[in-house]
Amino acid sequence: MSGVTESGVVESDVVRGRSLGRRFAWLWAAYAVSTFGTRLAFDAFPLIAVMVLDAGPARVAALAAAGLAVGAVVAVPLGPWVEFRRKRPVMVAMDLVRCAVLLSVPLAYAFGRLGFTQLLVVSVVVAAADITFRTAAGSCLKALVRPPDLLRANGRFESTTWTAAMLGPPVGGAAVGLFGPVVTVAADAVSYLLSALGIRAIGGGEPRPPRPPRTEASRLRAGDLLDGWRYVLASPALRPLFLNTVLVNGLIMATAPLLAVLMLGDLGFAPWQYSLAFAVPCVGGLVGSRLAGPLVARFGEHRVLVTSGVLRVCWPVGLAFVGPGTGGLVLVMVVEFGLITSVGVYNPVYATRRLELTPVDRVARTLSAWTVSGKLTTAALTAVWGLLAGLTGTRTAVALAGALLLATPLLLPRRTGTPTAAPAPPTPDPAPSVTDS
Repeated sequence: MSGVTESGVVESDVVRGRSLGRRFAWLWAAYAVSTFGTRLAFDAFPLIAVMVLDAGPARVAALAAAGLAVGAVVAVPLGPWVEFRRKRPVMVAMDLVRCAVLLSVPLAYAFGRLGFTQLLVVSVVVAAADITFRTAAGSCLKALVRPPDLLRANGRFESTTWTAAMLGPPVGGAAVGLFGPVVTVAADAVSYLLSALGIRAIGGGEPRPPRPPRTEASRLRAGDLLDGWRYVLASPALRPLFLNTVLVNGLIMATAPLLAVLMLGDLGFAPWQYSLAFAVPCVGGLVGSRLAGPLVARFGEHRVLVTSGVLRVCWPVGLAFVGPGTGGLVLVMVVEFGLITSVGVYNPVYATRRLELTPVDRVARTLSAWTVSGKLTTAALTAVWGLLAGLTGTRTAVALAGALLLATPLLLPRRTGTPTAAPAPPTPDPAPSVTDS
């Protein structure tokens, strides 16, 4: 038997590398194909807006920010809705929705009917469907994988993410150069169709979550939409993890457009150099995600969570000192490698801790609130830092974000020991077990 010691150290099953089972393999395959499709289409909509619709900077920025923010708001009521439904049918439905709306873009382009409004609507629908999919996927993962194996499962997702981030954009850029601006959108749409097929192939029964009695008082009310936030903010263990992760991710992402302006504009780097500077360090994500399990096995979950959480915010301030030429390019690569390696360790550990702390009957609502908060925070901080860069200069704005990141470890969880979720009410059917393959 495997388990977690009082110090949080994962015992023998993680070390032995036990199989996660055929059903997890299908879930992982579905995640991998859709993630690669998304990375192939990285920045496809801004590219189409510029190349096809002659959109200016203001409209391109509005497309990125509005799609993210409005999509997050649209997804708010879907968290409570997903909680009381079977998760895999919801995931399949969200994949098919994303496939359909994305396919509308190349079809409209082929008939000369593509417009900015359509791009905006598609980006909103895709963002809302993405949040809903993630909400259901967390519950699905917790049902398919034994608790001691959650860290390994999350580590595999993390390594897939960084592999796709490293390979997808260069391949997508080459495809756009050869076949035109909408080809990667079509590929992304097909990837969601393949993902839906992979989720269907998981097989096995999925119990229907228990529903509250069908009375007038139990119908979804406006207050129920905030239930995920109420639970997270009331939890002494989840609250610091939530605040830290949302703020750190938002500050890191807020500087991404500023770095593009700084490197491609002020410092005169070529586009291929800019892409190289952020693609090569993604190797660090593979390294970090592979190290997460062994590090937790040796030092304990809490210590690795806090240490990697601190290390990941020590790097970004260095980006404020990037200069022209080879030296500047190397500096960006070193900083990004350190950042991404630390994130590669932190992300699977924090995702595992979050699932451990959340009872099964609240996973969907909790993940929905978490993801919506992250999207809205990123959109808001990106807009604020754009204004700040206009007032103080790009380099100063990047430096300020890095300095604020150095204060975020104060929000990391401080309590040690094995996390335990609040007890969930009994369900009429047990969660499906996983048979090792």
